[in-house]
Amino acid sequence: MKLAPAPVHRYPMRADLQIIADRVNPGARVLDLGCGEGDLLAHLQNDKQVNGYGLDVDPSNIATCFAKGVNVLEQDLDKGIANFQSDSFDMVVMTETLQSVQSPHLLVHEMLRIAEECVVTFPNFGHWRCRLHLLFKGKMPVAEHLPHSWYDTPNIHLCTFADFEGLCLQEGFRIIERFVVDARYQNGLLINRFPNVFGTLAFYRLGREKRR
Repeated sequence: MKLAPAPVHRYPMRADLQIIADRVNPGARVLDLGCGEGDLLAHLQNDKQVNGYGLDVDPSNIATCFAKGVNVLEQDLDKGIANFQSDSFDMVVMTETLQSVQSPHLLVHEMLRIAEECVVTFPNFGHWRCRLHLLFKGKMPVAEHLPHSWYDTPNIHLCTFADFEGLCLQEGFRIIERFVVDARYQNGLLINRFPNVFGTLAFYRLGREKRR
């Protein structure tokens, strides 16, 4: 008698994580920095048979990852990722964490050392609502995509898309793709034409600087 295959568990996933998942090749080796509860890696393991690892510092997140069958290590990103060998992954992912680490430029360099490509996402401090809030209220903005007050925010390096692209040019990070969305993870004509004004969240797919 032929045994039935083991059931595959599906986990609900945020729309932003699905956008990233669509950019990962089947069978890829993926490292997820600040992986949270492991939703992205669990999805990629089930749907694209990736070989994935996650890093996180929250014990409850780590326990949830293990429950989902996701390989996870407890590691503080501010202490770097030097423990991973160069070219040990195909892609490194970091979702909405760039603005909360001590040295984001150094971390991206490390991401591109251990993988040929990486994907980073972060909120846009140059969104028109933030600009108007500062102009008329003279206070640090609190918005749907930046929900924390200035005194309790984990975001220590807020930036705009223009800021980040300037960093990429300065540090030699090659922008392979940029995808910008609103707070509901939708794209549109205004966002495509004026991303730094109307976009709330950006997805940057980066590669190493081309050798001349």
